[in-house]
Amino acid sequence: MDTLLFGAFPYVALAIFLVGTIYRYRHGFKYSSLSSQLLESEKLFPASVAFHSGIIIVFLGHLFAFLFPSVFSSFGGKTLVFLETIGIIAGMLAILGLFFLFFRRHTYTRIRVVTNKMDTVIEILLLLQFILGVAIAIGSRWGISWFASDMSPYLYSIFTFHPDISAVAVLPNLVKTHIFLGFLIILLVPFSRLVHFLVAPFHYITRPYQVVRWYWNPKTIRDAKTSWSDIKRPTNN
Repeated sequence: MDTLLFGAFPYVALAIFLVGTIYRYRHGFKYSSLSSQLLESEKLFPASVAFHSGIIIVFLGHLFAFLFPSVFSSFGGKTLVFLETIGIIAGMLAILGLFFLFFRRHTYTRIRVVTNKMDTVIEILLLLQFILGVAIAIGSRWGISWFASDMSPYLYSIFTFHPDISAVAVLPNLVKTHIFLGFLIILLVPFSRLVHFLVAPFHYITRPYQVVRWYWNPKTIRDAKTSWSDIKRPTNN
């Protein structure tokens, strides 16, 4: 069973992810989260900020531990406690944000109308995944160290097509479930709103500022007694 779940299933998940995202892109499906902000925005903002902030911090923590295992395995003392605390807080923040997003999606009629079954499935899986992650971080402390020493070599063996599940096979069932759910979520990305992270607008950070010159008289345009015909058209340069 370990060989099937952690030796074969990761390749099935990654293959479906790769083929599915390319197919979706080439056959006219939009890489979008299909925002529901116009339907209800009051509760969307705080929940979305909490969820995205939490998931980004958790993702970066896992990514850096995978890319630089020797650095993370050397951490100890206050540094390790600090990083573990940040990870737990980020995980709980993501859980809180995702819970309110789920509640919002299923309690507002206008949003529930545009919600499909996959939205519900992926949100439940993500919520369960973060709950497991926080439980592991609290119950099996110093996860950064053993992630770097056990999980990183396993993931490296997967991506180099020489799967070695020896380290994963002896992990607790809670951790095994966490790993399996991670690959399951990757498999479902092409069929869900999660696909929008592939086209996140990170280029906005480095693009030049957009300069807008406004030639209307603010006092005139805001005067309710002034007719529109008396206002000159703006000249944009």
